[in-house]
Amino acid sequence: MFEILAKWVVSAITIFLVARLVPGFRVDSFTTALIVALVLGLINAIIKPVIMILTLPINILTLGIFTFVINAFLLILVSKLIQRFAISGFIPAFIGAILIWLIGLALNLVFPAKVV
Repeated sequence: MFEILAKWVVSAITIFLVARLVPGFRVDSFTTALIVALVLGLINAIIKPVIMILTLPINILTLGIFTFVINAFLLILVSKLIQRFAISGFIPAFIGAILIWLIGLALNLVFPAKVV
């Protein structure tokens, strides 16, 4: 249970940090970042696997780079669902998706899978 809560808080911190780094990527408060992390996690668990299967050929052709495009569109979807979270276009969403991946990768390298 602790691992799930830790991942959720780390995801919210990551989203909050990306909002400070990327122009056009806005989160009003840390509470909003927690909500965004929760909704994004649910969408990644439910919708993303279906999209990944449907886009498998293009994902193979691009050696997985298309996954960032999918993540950007999912971020835009979440921004449409949550009022205090806004992304001004595809480019900020794409940069945000890459930064979320990079920060998550770095945190997973620093902290073992049991903690983060």
